[in-house]
Amino acid sequence: MTIGTPLSQHATKALLLGSGELGKELAIALQRYGVEVIAVDRYANAPAHQVAHRCYVIDMTDGEALKKLIALEVPTFIIPELEAIATDALAEIESQGICTVVPNAKAIQLTMNREGIRELAAQTLGIPTSAYAFCESFEQLQAAVAGGIGYPCFIKPTMSSSGKGQSKVDHSEELSAAWDYAKASGRVDTGKVIVEAAIDFDFEITLLTVRALNAKNQVQTYFCEPIGHRQEHGDYRESWQPQAMTAAAIAASQAIAEKITTAIGGLGLFGVELFIKGDQVWFSEVSPRPHDTGMVTMATQKQNEFELHARAILGLPVDTRIQAQGASAVILSPIDASGVVYHGLAQALAVPDSEVRLFAKPEAFVGRRMGVALATADSVDEARIKAAIAANLIAIKPE
Repeated sequence: MTIGTPLSQHATKALLLGSGELGKELAIALQRYGVEVIAVDRYANAPAHQVAHRCYVIDMTDGEALKKLIALEVPTFIIPELEAIATDALAEIESQGICTVVPNAKAIQLTMNREGIRELAAQTLGIPTSAYAFCESFEQLQAAVAGGIGYPCFIKPTMSSSGKGQSKVDHSEELSAAWDYAKASGRVDTGKVIVEAAIDFDFEITLLTVRALNAKNQVQTYFCEPIGHRQEHGDYRESWQPQAMTAAAIAASQAIAEKITTAIGGLGLFGVELFIKGDQVWFSEVSPRPHDTGMVTMATQKQNEFELHARAILGLPVDTRIQAQGASAVILSPIDASGVVYHGLAQALAVPDSEVRLFAKPEAFVGRRMGVALATADSVDEARIKAAIAANLIAIKPE
C-alpha cells in the first residue's frame, strides 16, 4: 500500500469512531506509519482527541451526522472503536465505495449487537456457546430462565461494552433488578436483552486473532498467545499473558477464532473471548478491534495489539510473537471529578520492569478506568503482583 503525507491532498486518512484509551494507542500506531488521524467521540478532549490531527464531537448513533462528517473528511479508512454507532450509515458508505470500513460494515453490524454475533456463532457456524435467549420483555426473560436457562444466569444488554449493564443472577428475586439494569445501561436500547446460562469453566481468555496479508498478498490468520483476565461486575480488572492452557484447548481456541473471524472477514485484529475448562472451549464474544484486556501486549509482545491492528489494516506484515511474560492492572478512579491530578507516578515506575499509561480522560467518576499499570517478570504470577503494586501506588485526587 502507498502511504501519503499527512495534512496533504494525498494523505492516507483514518477516521476513528470512538476516541478512548484504545483509540489513543491506535492513533499513535497509525501515525507512526504516516497516517493522518481524525478522532471522533461523543465528548470533548477524549484521549485520542489529544493526539489526533483533528477531532470532532458528534452523536455517532446519528446516521445523518455521521454521513455528513464522512463526506467532509473522505477518509481512507473508518475504524470503529465502540458499539454506539449508526451501523446502517456505515453500510451505506461502504456500498458506495467511498472508503474502507474496518474490518467491514457487516462485521460492525454483527459484533456491535450480541444477537447478531451469537446467532452467527451458534446457529450458522455451529460453534459451542452457553445456552442463551433474547428477550423483549421481562415476562419473556422469566419464561426463558424458567424454561431451561436456570440459575445462576447472566443478563446483559445486547449492545454494550466493558461490562456495562451486565448482572449475575442467582435467585428469581434478583431478576427484575437485572432486567432494569440491562435496559438502562446499554450503549443503545435495542429493545432486547440476552440471558445466558452459566458455564462451569476454569478460566476465560482473550485470543487476539489477526487477519493480515502474508508475503504472497493472501489473507492469513495469526494468533497471539492467549491472554487470561479477571473481571469484576463484567469489567476487566487485570490481564496476563500467556495464560497456561492445554495444547488441545489452544488448538480448539484457535480453530474457533479462525472460524468466526473468517466468517466476519476483512483485515485487522479481533479480540475473541472464550471460556475454557480442561480441553473444552466455548465461544463468548468477539470484538473487531483491539481489546481492553489486550493492553498487556504493550509490555509482552514484539508488536502490541494496536500495532498489529494498524499493520493489518494497512496491508503490512505482522508479527504476533511474545517476548516476555507480563500482566496489566487497571487504575480506577475512587472519585467523581473533572481535571483530576495523579500522585505516585514515580513510586509506581520504581517497581522493577513496570510501566504506566495514564489515559488523560477529562472527567473521572467512581470506578472509571483512568490508566493501566504494566509489568513483566520471569513468571506470570510475579508479573501480576508487580502490576497490582504499581497500579495501587497511583492516587487520583481532585484538583
